[in-house]
Amino acid sequence: MLFLLEYKRSEGRLVTFKTFDDSEHSIAAQTRLEIELDLHRRGISHEVVILDAASESALRRTHRRYFETIDEIVKSNGVDTH
Repeated sequence: MLFLLEYKRSEGRLVTFKTFDDSEHSIAAQTRLEIELDLHRRGISHEVVILDAASESALRRTHRRYFETIDEIVKSNGVDTH
């Protein structure tokens, strides 16, 4: 599966999340380009990526920063920040 994510780094927030079948790579790439061009026209700086993963749960494990806060990641790893 392909996953298109638009991420607002300054807020640590996922703005857009879309899924595509592996056979839809060109559609995913075109969608990414459209989002990036729109963001550029509006002067907005977001990260826009297409990621490939076996499933959404696999993606959430390998790219946690898009789905969890730093505090959540640290806490789930058993690290005490205090």
